[in-house]
This record gives sequence, C-alpha cells and structure tokens, in this order.
Amino acid sequence: MPDTKIAPLKEQKPELDLNNPKLFINRELSMLEFQRRVLEEAEDEKNQLLERVKLLSFVGSNLDEFFMVRISGLKKQTEAGVLNPSMDGMTPNEILAACRKITLQLMVEARDCLNNNILPKLKDAGIFILNYSDLNSRQKQSIRSYFDEVIFPVITPLGFDPGHPFPHISNLSLNLAVLIRDKKDKEHFARIKIPNTLPRLVPLKRSSGGVRKDGTIPYHHYFVWMEQVIAANLDSLFPGMRVVDSHPFRVTRDADMVIQELEASDLLETIEQSIRQRRFGSVVRLALNPGMPERLRDILVQNLEMDPKDVYVLEGPLGFSDLMGLYQTVDRYDLKDKPFKPYIVPSLKNSMDENDIFSAIRQGDFLLHHPYDSFLPVVDFLKTAARDPDVMAIKQTLYRVGKNPPVVQALLEAVENGKQVAVLVELKARFDEESNIGWAKMLEKEGVHVIYGLLGLKTHSKIALVVRREGAGIRRYVHLATGNYNAVTALLYEDLGMFTCDEEIGADATDLFNYLTGYSAKKEYRKLLVAPINLRDKMEALINREIEHAHNGEKAHLIFKVNSLVDKDMIKILYRASQAGVKVDLLVRGMCCLKPGIPEVSENITVISIVGRFLEHSRIYYFHNAGKEEIYLGSADLMPRNIDWRVEVLFPVQDPKMIKHLRDQILSTYLKDNVKARLMQPDGSYRRTVVKDGESLLESQYWFLNQR
Repeated sequence: MPDTKIAPLKEQKPELDLNNPKLFINRELSMLEFQRRVLEEAEDEKNQLLERVKLLSFVGSNLDEFFMVRISGLKKQTEAGVLNPSMDGMTPNEILAACRKITLQLMVEARDCLNNNILPKLKDAGIFILNYSDLNSRQKQSIRSYFDEVIFPVITPLGFDPGHPFPHISNLSLNLAVLIRDKKDKEHFARIKIPNTLPRLVPLKRSSGGVRKDGTIPYHHYFVWMEQVIAANLDSLFPGMRVVDSHPFRVTRDADMVIQELEASDLLETIEQSIRQRRFGSVVRLALNPGMPERLRDILVQNLEMDPKDVYVLEGPLGFSDLMGLYQTVDRYDLKDKPFKPYIVPSLKNSMDENDIFSAIRQGDFLLHHPYDSFLPVVDFLKTAARDPDVMAIKQTLYRVGKNPPVVQALLEAVENGKQVAVLVELKARFDEESNIGWAKMLEKEGVHVIYGLLGLKTHSKIALVVRREGAGIRRYVHLATGNYNAVTALLYEDLGMFTCDEEIGADATDLFNYLTGYSAKKEYRKLLVAPINLRDKMEALINREIEHAHNGEKAHLIFKVNSLVDKDMIKILYRASQAGVKVDLLVRGMCCLKPGIPEVSENITVISIVGRFLEHSRIYYFHNAGKEEIYLGSADLMPRNIDWRVEVLFPVQDPKMIKHLRDQILSTYLKDNVKARLMQPDGSYRRTVVKDGESLLESQYWFLNQR
C-alpha cells in the first residue's frame, strides 16, 4: 500500500466571548467624551465667535446635568455599597473617580478657552467682558447707580450664627461667601445669593447688547460680572460692619427624581412634590475660585454636609451656562451663524395656503427634514384639523413642547370647535416636568382628555393622529417624527418627520393610543415597532436577517443614525453582524459603548459622530436586505431605557423615492462629512476625519442648508 498522508485537522479558533468587558466602553465616560467634542467646537476658531460662546454655555449646562443626574446616581450607588460592575467591568466607585478627573479637566480647559482665547477675541471685536477692578472711576460710579437702583432691592444677605441657621443653598445657585467683623472685632459668616432674575453680565451702557432707539446696532458693548459688582458694594449690605473678604461659590445638587409611581395615588401631585424636593437634593459639586481661604471652604463643606472630593477649584467665572445670556443679548449678527429660512415643499405650501393639507397627504407620504424643512406644515396640520368640520378627533403625544407652543394652541382651538381631543403629556420628561404640568393643567381645564403616562414607563414617542370623516367612512391622517412637537427646537435640532394616511399605520396609531389611554394588552402591530412591546424583538430580527444575507454571500449593510448606543444586547448583535461580514456604519452623536475596529469582533464597524451648528437628533435605521431596502425612523435610541422602559415608536418609510432620498441624500452625506465628523477609535476616543489629497471638503449640515 502506498503511503498516504493524513491532512492535519484545521485548527478551529475558539469562539470569542462577546460578554468580555474589554469590548465595551463605559457610558458615563462616553458621555463625557461627547462633552469634549462640544468643547472642541467651542475652541475651533473657524466657528463664529458668538457661536463659540454659545457652545461654551452648552458645555456648562451639559456638565451641570451630568452632575445632577449621573454623578448623583454614582454617589448613591457607592454610598449603598454597590460593587456590581457595569458591562465594561468598572465598579461605581471606579467610574466616579474617573468622572471626577475628566470633568475637572473639561472645566479647566473650558475656562482656558474662555479666558485666553474667546475673551481677547471678543475684545478685538468690540465686546468687552470686564473685571470690576478694570473699571475707571466714571464706570464704577455708573455701576454703583445700577447697583443701588436695581440690584440692592433684590438681594438678601443671610447670616450664620446661633440665631441664624446655615441658609439653604439652592441648586445651581451662584453665591458669595462673605466674612465680616463687627465693632467688637468678632468675625461672622454671611451668604449672598446672586440673583438669577437679573443678567449675570451687567451692561455698563444702556445700549450694550441691544438695539438703539434709532434702530442701529452699537458696535461696542461693555459688561461686568454681577458677582463682582455685588462684592464691590458690600458696604451697602452690611452697614456698621467691616467687610473682610468675599468669594464666589456655586452649588450643584442631586436633581434626579425617584418617583414612587406604584405608591402614587395621583401622578401629577407626586411629580409636583418631587420637583419641590429637587431643590433640597444632596450636594454633588461645589465650585469655587482658588483664592477662597481654607476656613471659608471648611464652613461650606461642613454645613453643606458634602464630600470634600466634590469640591472643584476653578479659575475665572463660575457657571458657564450663563454665557448664553451674552449670546442672546448682543445683536452682533456678524459674529453669529448666518440666518436661514426653512424650506416648505411647494405642494405642501399650496395646500397650506388653501387650508387643505389633507388632500396633499392623500396624494402620497411627505418627509420633512428639520430644520432645513420648515416645521410650519406640522403646525398647519394641527390647525387645519382643529378648524375642519369633518375632523372628528385628534390624538397626540407631547414630551417637550417649550414656551407658548403653537401645537397646544391648535389643540385648544380644536376643543373649542367641538373635536374630541386626547393628549398624552409626559410629566416625567426630565427638567421639563414643571412646564409639562402647566400645559397638562391648562389642557385639562379646557376640556382636553389628558393622560399623564403609563405606570413605570415614559412615553417618548412622537405621534399625532387625526381622524376625519370622508364620504361614508373615516380616514386617519398621521404625523410621526423623531423629534418633539416644539416649534423652537425644530429650528435648532436636526429631526425627521413624516405625514401619511396609510391605512395600516393609521390603524396601528389607533391601537397605540388605546394602549396609552386605556387598557390594552395588544402585542402585535401591523407596521409600527413599539417599545416596550415588540421593538427589541423586531430590531433583532431585522439585524439577524442582514446576518443571514451575509452568510448567503449577498451584500449586507446596516446604517444606523442614533443619539446613543448603550444597550449591551444590541451591541453584541452588531458585533455578530460584523463577524458575519455585514458592513455596519454607525452615526452616533453622543454616547457609544460599542468599540469599533477590533479584529475579529468589530472590524467591519465604523462609528462617526457629527457635532455642528444643529443638534443631530434624528434616528434612522437602514437595512440593505439584499436590495429590498427598508428604513425605519422614530424616537428610539439603542438604550435599555428606550427599548425596555419607554413607549417609543419606529415607523417604516415605504415610498421607494423617500428610501432612495434617505439613503443617497441624507445618510450618504453624513457618511461623507469630513469637516464636522469625528471617527471613533477602538479605545473610545475620537479623531477628526482626515481629508485625502484632492478630496473636497464636505460639511453635511452646511450642504443640507444649501440644497433648499
């Protein structure tokens, strides 16, 4: 017998453990990485100067919320002795330590940007943010008059001694810690709250910031910090005393409300009580300047009953969110982004002019891309419904509507005209609870059927349903969106909305509202993906279908555009898609806990974050599906809270032209952005995209503006 060689068995690679903590990024650290990208935009001298001021204010307000919610949550976990690691393997105590380090770094860098770059450039442009010590005698006299007439009547000094308990320091308040001596040379501590009802930046001239009486805009503007004005005039507040010293400080408190819904007999009353309690949450950050002496700092730390680790020593002004006041006050349009006029699709405009938007929707679905497309058709849709004698009912979800919302006015008009109106007002929309309570009470008073939400769930879906009598039957018109029914943020946030009278989507919308307003255990929807009912299962099935196409040797491609990607199971299935050869393009504005570019795990995944003039807010889910492309839009991000703990809706785009438009004009443009796009690295950091030789610059938001 001839010798035969036995081929060695092919060594099989062990299956990778997709639960390995090294494959995930911590969500808090990812959130802070997003704040770094916003700060980078503030530092970018290619942006307009006052827009950079606005971006710094965003960094300030974003970090405020991070401390009020995320840091406070981590502190509660550590105080409770929670040792369970998150999916990235970090314990709450480790995360808290890392967050303290990074937030301090961000706050220091933001102040460096303001003091050493933006303020000198503002001065060159004729906008002077002065320190009180820089004022001449005439200016100080002018400021003294303003202090006596305007500031003095508002402020209240509060002492601290056996007869005066330590005053309550409210959340996000800016204060002065004052040391005084009486005639017996005894030292006393007093606190003065800087009034937030007055501008933080005090104008030295009446014309600073605004338009003159003759309609012209002054070129030069002069301001001084309110806390410095008060500090320089403390003699008026403590007559007969000697002011020894004063130093500003700012307090941030735990503002993450825990609502015991299961024990609440009235959700509205329970949330109203929780809002009041928010002012008294534990202190999670005390910010102060380096000059504050140790004894003053000790008085604050002891009486605020706080951890000394939560003291942040910072140069320059405290409370960057107040910089928005400068942006809003100074009418120097040469230092701001060029205004634009949102576009209205001609067919919609014609129907709006004729008060017959329903006829336009009957001709086919309409897709709106805000802010490039106007929000007016959405308002007109509701106004027309309110006035149309054939409209029988309007049902809508409201999450954040803002001040003087035209959508609410339309709903009130509908009630006056005898329509059946049912509105779900989400009272648990964080930091909008008070506003939403006000609108809920007003709507209820006028006869609207108001629902406050489902027990244990937030309602985050964006949907409006109009039921209209047509002939012998009825037709349902539906508006679905990725963004809130807020006409103001529709000019600032990038979002998508769609009008349709598709019968099955209309029937699904009716079933959804029955679920929201009554008792429904319905588990199947015709076309909508609804969380927490079927969205997770359907999304996993759609991704698995793409994996199957890849296994069959067909082209497989996923493009997801979301605000956040945090859900562990969704990350794992995307890893499996990459391993199967599916090309995965992720446009994730904020938090992303997935690591791209890891060999044999995520080498087919790219993650891009775009931070620009508008807040990228839309959610788009594209599935190549072997050429039979499908796209879903909606309110849901890939986070456990969105998929499991909120009522969310994803809706299909069915018109082939609209699918092509979303793929070739919207998603493709974002993926080609090489100006505002940043590419995520496997370690969770981000790098600006590199422009190749001969490659044209493409800024996606600017491109969209110029297509209208």
